[in-house]
Amino acid sequence: MEGAKLIIEEINREAEQKINYILNQAKEEAEKIKAEAKKRANAKADWILRKAQTQAEIEKQRIIANARLEARKKKLALQEEMITEVLKALKERLSNLSKEEYYPILIDLAVQGIREINETEVLISSNRATLELIRENFEDFRSKIIEKIGRDVEIKLGDEIATIGGILIQNSDRTVRVDNRFEARMDRLRSELRTEIANVLFR
Repeated sequence: MEGAKLIIEEINREAEQKINYILNQAKEEAEKIKAEAKKRANAKADWILRKAQTQAEIEKQRIIANARLEARKKKLALQEEMITEVLKALKERLSNLSKEEYYPILIDLAVQGIREINETEVLISSNRATLELIRENFEDFRSKIIEKIGRDVEIKLGDEIATIGGILIQNSDRTVRVDNRFEARMDRLRSELRTEIANVLFR
């Protein structure tokens, strides 16, 4: 009986050792799993944080870019408004020139147009006030033009046309024309005028 008791005790000890070993192994495995899970969770948390930071930076840059674009649009709109106002004021100024200022300008415009057409007879058209000014000083007007271009030319006054000022020069059969009305010249020089105005206003 004593021998059997010893065997049972030995079996119980071995069983207890095995149980303890298995429990220890299980505990170690559980700790490893727990540590791995924590590591993965931390890595995922870091990834989520980095992603959120990246998205926040992208959104920040988008907002800044939109704000700059909006500011540029408003600045350009304001510049355009100011340039338009200056051009309007320029037209107003040209339409109200004194006769003393206006008369030599008309001579220069006529000379430039007659040189371009390069014929012996031309027709000059403009608004009523301009035609009247030329008519009142016709001989002086014609002689100054002839002196400047260096040859004789027959000048006739044509139809009254709508314009703020300046003249329309045509050959006798109206097939060739040089439009030296103020608004036509402003249209041709619009790009240069806008650049000059912008340089004065915004530099």
